[in-house]
Amino acid sequence: MSAGVRPVPPRPLARRLLAPAVTLAGVAAAFAYVGAVDPNEPGHYPVCPLLRFTGLYCPGCGGLRSAHAFAHGDLPAALGANAFAVLGYGLFAVFMVLWLIRAIRGEPMRLAVSSAWWWGIGIALALFTLVRNLPFGSVLAP
Repeated sequence: MSAGVRPVPPRPLARRLLAPAVTLAGVAAAFAYVGAVDPNEPGHYPVCPLLRFTGLYCPGCGGLRSAHAFAHGDLPAALGANAFAVLGYGLFAVFMVLWLIRAIRGEPMRLAVSSAWWWGIGIALALFTLVRNLPFGSVLAP
């Protein structure tokens, strides 16, 4: 260490937990809203433009119904509405746990996803969209 340079003291725990706590609070508020306002009743949420104009389900179609069912603890209904969204809820939960652990330890959270992963996710979403719009894939349709 060179002379005259002091090490940076660690930030207080409350400051380190601020970003993950605010993120978690925002997601919890969104789930609470979707859990309280039923997307199965028309007029509460906008209609998917792709579904409206083409009759095709996009990868997000059924996501609100899935979140509503998930918020009410109905995992089979959540999976039936949008299985990919339920996978996303699980991945988000894992990410939040890792972020909170790193924040408590004072380690920065860096999420470096290689382009191969992004391509894989894109291909999986495209296949999910394709299959749910075919007659044999109707089990994936909302």
